[in-house]
Amino acid sequence: MAFDIEMIKQVYAQLPSKISAARKLVNRPLTLSEKILFSHLHNSQALKDFERTKNYVDFAPDRVAMQDATAQMALLQFMQAGRPKVAVPSTVHCDHLIVAKEGSGKDLNAAKHDSAEVFDFLASVSNKYGIGFWKPGAGIIHQIVLENYAFPGGMMIGTDSHTVNAGGLGMLAIGVGGADACDVMAGLAWELKWPKLIGIKLTGKLSGWSSAKDVINKVAGILTVKGGTGAIVEYFGEGAISLSCTGKGTICNMGAEIGATTSTFGYDQSMERYLRSTARADIADLANQIKEHLTGDAEVYANPSKYFDEVIEINLSELEPQINGPFTPDLATPISKMKEVAAANNWPTKIEVGLIGSCTNSSYEDISRAVSLAKQVADKNLKTKAEFTITPGSEQIRYTIERDGFINTFEKIGATVFANACGPCIGMWSRVGAEKKEKNSIIHSFNRNFQSRNDGNPNTYAFVASPEITTALAIAGDLTLIPSPIF
Repeated sequence: MAFDIEMIKQVYAQLPSKISAARKLVNRPLTLSEKILFSHLHNSQALKDFERTKNYVDFAPDRVAMQDATAQMALLQFMQAGRPKVAVPSTVHCDHLIVAKEGSGKDLNAAKHDSAEVFDFLASVSNKYGIGFWKPGAGIIHQIVLENYAFPGGMMIGTDSHTVNAGGLGMLAIGVGGADACDVMAGLAWELKWPKLIGIKLTGKLSGWSSAKDVINKVAGILTVKGGTGAIVEYFGEGAISLSCTGKGTICNMGAEIGATTSTFGYDQSMERYLRSTARADIADLANQIKEHLTGDAEVYANPSKYFDEVIEINLSELEPQINGPFTPDLATPISKMKEVAAANNWPTKIEVGLIGSCTNSSYEDISRAVSLAKQVADKNLKTKAEFTITPGSEQIRYTIERDGFINTFEKIGATVFANACGPCIGMWSRVGAEKKEKNSIIHSFNRNFQSRNDGNPNTYAFVASPEITTALAIAGDLTLIPSPIF
């Protein structure tokens, strides 16, 4: 199901006038978040200067996305609404019911057999009501949305907490429950408490081993798992512009780990490049025509403390790779301090498994950075000391990394390529030996690492890092490795 260009044209045609009316009403410059919120008020909602964290407001999102585990109840509810078709473009993605065990082919076939009834139900309902259906193996919901449906200045909801990933393309994308999705698909208003705003100013530029993952790992360490509650996190500054679009997606994705309503970035050249490279030049052309409305007003970013409830500044040029965990995604440790911190806390430092992928870090960019390390190992006819797995974010990515020889390189060093699905990130991992409940450490580029989440073992110490740091530490089999040079 291709992106709905006519819907996007309609959104963009109305955006300037709606933003102008809102700016005139509040009599001040607007953040990007406010522009998107004001321009997506439901037609039943009167325009006024809403009070942050106080007023409940009705919105009209542009899209709905559902994953297979949550879509079942949402669609059962929608079937009772009496509507012949969904009122807004909607999609279902089969990515949560595939167990990672032996490798992509066998695991996908097993899931198709074991969950055939669920997949058939979702496919038939989607076909009847005009919903886009992405079959098992097509990819992870959030990567598919970023590659196909997300667009700057839009608003969408999805029945998964990491729907926020689409903020990497300048959306306000928010995770919701199935009942909310049902309401929007039926054409009803969607209610949200007007959020507070956290501004994160990024200066400098990433270098060396530092990556976008380290930005959000650092932010999580500052704000903790509750610091973003009730807030939209908006990133801006020269450092934000220097990041890739998929890097922005990684940062927005893990906004869920600080409890944020959602996170977003203003439209820039990296988003334009990504749209064009994913066959959406039409959207890039439209966005370029109204780009001043797809980012915050200049006055806001010049004096952010006046317009945001909280402002954090991070210099990317000084940002060291961060390793977060164990047991919580907000325990951030600079990689240079890991040896002493691990010793002080008696964390097992031998890495048993390294895993890259998930909706957070499974883009072509992520995997290409990991494979550059894998190639150095393969060229020396060596293997990783830890087990190593790769989960591509979509079939498009899997096909491309196979075409470019990445999969062959990974397999040379002993890696296993899992299906294009959530897998170990959400506990759908049949890990050999996990039932023994032995104390051990793993490292991954996923988003969450709560106790027992990945393999069901409460004694697995799971650490969160970038794909390249995960790969380096898996090669060494050592949590305390410090790649050189760090910057």
